Amino acid sequence: MTDAPHESTRLAELGEAYFAVKHSYDPFNATLLGLTEFDGLTGSPSAETSAQAEARFAELGRAAADLDPGALSDDEQVDRQVLMALLRGAETDAHHSLWAANISGAGYVSRQGTLVEALAATEVKDSTSADRYISRLAGLPAYAQELAVRHRHELANGRLPTAVGVRNAIGQLRSEAAGGATSALLRPVAGAAADPWREQATTLVATQVGPAFGALADVLEAEAAPVARPDDKVGICWVPGGEEGYAAALAQNTTTDLSPERIHAIGLEALAALEQAWAEIGQSAYGTSDRAEVVRRLRADPALRFESREEIVRFVADAMRRAEAALPRYFPTDVEVDTCDIVELSAEESANSALAYYRPPATDGSRNGAQCIATSDPASRYRYEYEALCFHESTPGHHLQLATSQQLDLPRYRRHLDAEVCGFNEGWGLYTERLADELGLYGDDFSRLGMLSFQALRACRLVVDTGMHAQGWTRQRAVDFMWKNTATTRENVENEIDRYIVWPGQACAYEIGKREILRLRGEAQAALGPAFELPGFHWAVIRNGAIPLSVAAAAVSRWIENAR
Repeated sequence: MTDAPHESTRLAELGEAYFAVKHSYDPFNATLLGLTEFDGLTGSPSAETSAQAEARFAELGRAAADLDPGALSDDEQVDRQVLMALLRGAETDAHHSLWAANISGAGYVSRQGTLVEALAATEVKDSTSADRYISRLAGLPAYAQELAVRHRHELANGRLPTAVGVRNAIGQLRSEAAGGATSALLRPVAGAAADPWREQATTLVATQVGPAFGALADVLEAEAAPVARPDDKVGICWVPGGEEGYAAALAQNTTTDLSPERIHAIGLEALAALEQAWAEIGQSAYGTSDRAEVVRRLRADPALRFESREEIVRFVADAMRRAEAALPRYFPTDVEVDTCDIVELSAEESANSALAYYRPPATDGSRNGAQCIATSDPASRYRYEYEALCFHESTPGHHLQLATSQQLDLPRYRRHLDAEVCGFNEGWGLYTERLADELGLYGDDFSRLGMLSFQALRACRLVVDTGMHAQGWTRQRAVDFMWKNTATTRENVENEIDRYIVWPGQACAYEIGKREILRLRGEAQAALGPAFELPGFHWAVIRNGAIPLSVAAAAVSRWIENAR
């Protein structure tokens, strides 16, 4: 008989080992998750480091599989299931390293883009945080050199990047190299609390980091750009090992075993299912049920554009306050929800980013959770899109879920998960856009049409992501498909497509996760009838933190049994 205390201790040790390896391997992402203890590290982008990480994740995965689940408590069995899924995903991610085959400046997916976002998100408020920040800045020149070596390694092995990704990466590097005081890398020392370290940081960026970024841009321009894949071959299927890598990316991001073919079909089905809502809300807003005409009017109406950055921030803040005021209607009142800030993205950041994203709070309390939103060139921004964005990124979306996760009594490797369980996190975010409509939180029919546009955009993601990466679609075909089926801007469509190009599989997480949450809600309503209550269901979904969709299904089933 297995010794239960030993198995519990071993499980905890394996979780801590995963946490250390994962965030030492990619410490910039750790910073974005709010884990300040890794803020002084850069890690290494080398092929050798990826191989070492892959081997270590595989070793830990075997050890977790060898644990006797019968010797673990119910909660520990969930821990083990989550840990095994995380280790499988981390192992295959390190093995395929699709980021290395897709040079870009996009945050989260590219090491280059992630380091810029991470430095910009760092808080310097005392000598400890300053030492970490300065140490990381000092390590960036060597990191940039290693990145050049890694890219040369990929080129030599026939893993050629896309031309659009290389262009974006070069633009970002040139911008940061010439940024001076406006560099995102210097944002941590912009406040008065960082006065003692500003001069040192500014000198480092000007004399060492900037030139190193410029040198990396030169390498990309001279060696990667001439051989980069053209726009008619943007899919990872055109790269050696790409088909296998894409299958692994879909499994990791959706936490399902759905095939590219089935995911493509689900996207088309989801678009068709939205037609009735387009007709009904379009009739109310414009007196026409023709979707194409509704979309044309939305895009052409100057009254639906913003006039200033300040107006965008006020608009988003008003939507967030409405969602927070309605909290007792859809979430337990005895669960504390922290403050969510609004952070504006610069024009440079917006060029390589989605319209908005969520940044979790720091573990040391140095920063709140924040929805980071694009506000540059406000006249190009569609007012009707920003309420759905707000609900997705703040409350009741990512902030409610992820900031709450940090307060749960869970192993710390489970309190700080984002892209590792994308199907759950992004599924929740997309689900809450629709939930906000059920709760009457949208200000008018135009914002409801914006919600429909974003629902359609996530359905389009299933079609264009699998289209490009599994079926060999061209970039233009993907752009045209999304432009036709949504009401968003041309710039946003192109930014979205360029993001999917360099991050295969991630875009499919949203719709797949949302559908599973809706399925679980329907199952719970059917089983409980009048006893079903929304706050309890939502707590059942997120009370275990971010988890694979199969684990979430089991958790909801247990809640249903207990609520009968």
